[in-house]
Amino acid sequence: MKDVGQLTAKEAEEELERLATEIAEHDARYHGEDAPIISDAEYDALRQRNKVIEDRFPELIRKDTPSDAVGSTVQSKFEKITHVVPMLSLDNAFTDEDVSDFVERVKRFLRWPETDVLAFTTEPKIDGLSLALRYEHGKLVSAATRGDGAVGENVTANAKTISDIPHELTGDSVPDVVEVRGEVYLGKADFLALNERMEAEGKPLYVNPRNTAAGSLRQLDSAITASRPLKFFAYAWGDVSALPSNSQFAMVELFKTWGFSINPLMGRFENTAALIERYRLIEQQRSSLDYDIDGVVYKVDDLALQSRLGFVSRSPRWAIAHKFPAELATTKLLDIEIQIGRTGALSPVARMEPVTVGGVVVSNATLHNEDYIAGIGSKGEAIRDGKDLRVGDTVTIYRAGDVIPKVMDVDTSKRDANSRPFVFPEICPACGSPAIREKNEKTNKVDSVRRCTGGFICPAQAVEGLKHFVSRNAYDIDGFGEKQAEAFYEWGMVMNPADIFTLQERDARSLTRLENRDGFGKTSTKKLFDAIEERRSIDLPRFIFALGIRHVGEGNAKLFARHYQTMEAFLAAMDESAGFEGDAWSELINIDGIGETAARAAVAFFADPQRRGVVDALLENVTPVPVEQATSDSPVAGKVVVFTGALEKMTRDEAKAMAERLGAKVAGSVSGKTDLLVAGPGAGSKLKKATSLGVETIDEDGWFDLVGPL
Repeated sequence: MKDVGQLTAKEAEEELERLATEIAEHDARYHGEDAPIISDAEYDALRQRNKVIEDRFPELIRKDTPSDAVGSTVQSKFEKITHVVPMLSLDNAFTDEDVSDFVERVKRFLRWPETDVLAFTTEPKIDGLSLALRYEHGKLVSAATRGDGAVGENVTANAKTISDIPHELTGDSVPDVVEVRGEVYLGKADFLALNERMEAEGKPLYVNPRNTAAGSLRQLDSAITASRPLKFFAYAWGDVSALPSNSQFAMVELFKTWGFSINPLMGRFENTAALIERYRLIEQQRSSLDYDIDGVVYKVDDLALQSRLGFVSRSPRWAIAHKFPAELATTKLLDIEIQIGRTGALSPVARMEPVTVGGVVVSNATLHNEDYIAGIGSKGEAIRDGKDLRVGDTVTIYRAGDVIPKVMDVDTSKRDANSRPFVFPEICPACGSPAIREKNEKTNKVDSVRRCTGGFICPAQAVEGLKHFVSRNAYDIDGFGEKQAEAFYEWGMVMNPADIFTLQERDARSLTRLENRDGFGKTSTKKLFDAIEERRSIDLPRFIFALGIRHVGEGNAKLFARHYQTMEAFLAAMDESAGFEGDAWSELINIDGIGETAARAAVAFFADPQRRGVVDALLENVTPVPVEQATSDSPVAGKVVVFTGALEKMTRDEAKAMAERLGAKVAGSVSGKTDLLVAGPGAGSKLKKATSLGVETIDEDGWFDLVGPL
């Protein structure tokens, strides 16, 4: 894999697009299906690489990358519960230096005096399923999974079968409304006992405690949940009518008096060295605990400071998870297979001799690209993390908590003398079209990814496009998954997304009815057609994301939808921007969070006659639901705000976070769409442009007069 420091802007954007797609798929498998196919370590590595690229190329940040995504879409078999306060995830630290950087970032954000003490809590990071329990007047009224962070699954009946979850709160200081959050888990001893029963009954064994706990909680039959000895640790809260304490540590202590189990290893410390020392202690005790943990969580203890720090995308600024190192194993590389993605990328996959790592049998892993396999780049340069991998090699792999590994190293001393370097194909194995590595004309650097040039004629790309269209975060049609996409394409019944919505009509005229094909019957066919009918109306962000526009993931799709609000307006903007100039183009590239590469990709997508034809055919059969303008009592809700100059009462990050909490849209530059410019001392070109455009301009004091105190 090419080092981030060597990436060109174009390569960086393409890498961010690849990461966004891959991570979204893993989120769906982990959170939505309780069936991950990569290890925690590999997943964390994907997010970490994404973050490093974003830090180097901030203008290319995609809001559908790990910086935004939380959890996965709620499955249709469950009722939905909207979280009053979103259930976000945590950013990760992997080294002691990462922890020190986190503490320093917090202090810089708050402008914290070096002489003052800043306390943090520590607690083990439980490897289970997040759950939110809502109590009103002390009584449990609902229980919801994390879901996608905004909407979760209603598992109230199942949660009530867990002995650690009180049906009614006791003790003092119980608010009228309080949502207690924590982790559902299955103890190691209970997991082993459960598998012993399964083996005695001749049934398949469960893979690991985390997936078993998650699957047990998400049963339609609560009797099944009740038969599993699930447990619950409380450690956080969401919506609450009144906070009975002003510190993280004291709040969790209160949970214990209300009837919850809290983790006995939780602590409170006042410097970085003490945090890391606590991490080492918990790491030493890890193997002796009866529950799985994969790290230690640090949180700012003062709740007022937590409020000031706020959130960034998918995670709070005031907390971080310090992950444990990965587990290792050795196995043999049996083969290297090439898979074709929806954008034509040729992705190599390692097929390995099955090996147990941390109690889980694994047999394959992604190998990224041809340079990673060869260990050298297109010009013969050494590639950082490159492996010189060959079929038959003995390799070291690692995982940290779940399933499939990443190749960590290769033992060349055990290599067969007759082994040969792997020859990466230059012809697409799916359609026979040339597979090329694009060259950046400005830098003359070659892309690390080889892509099939077949486009619509490539069956692999077409099928992957269909899979993306019906994926959970896109159309999510019940009964139409990856297997169905492959089958329908092979049968010639669905060649592009628009064909899905004419399938029933065409099937009625077909000599070979769907109900007569393998895997289908009258009942399943009717359910599928009903599910398709239910999706003739879909939210605009999901519609845009489902189209599979290169560089446009969930985050960018939401940004486009929120800005243009209707599909008609979005299409008009794309058409008017066709020459990459003019007012429409200027407006497009000024959308906060949308980089020029994503904007160009979107315009090019709709300018392509074949793709536009599919979109037009889709719009004849489906209706994207417009995005409603957000409402708020804030005087800046819905307004486009730009900050410039030196801010004295708050940092730039704090200002942006504050504006977004109040419902404003923060832009990076001034345009005719800007509603308000907040200018501090030293404001320059942005202030001049705002003045020339007649944009309302205020100083920092004026901002606080307008919106209230920090």
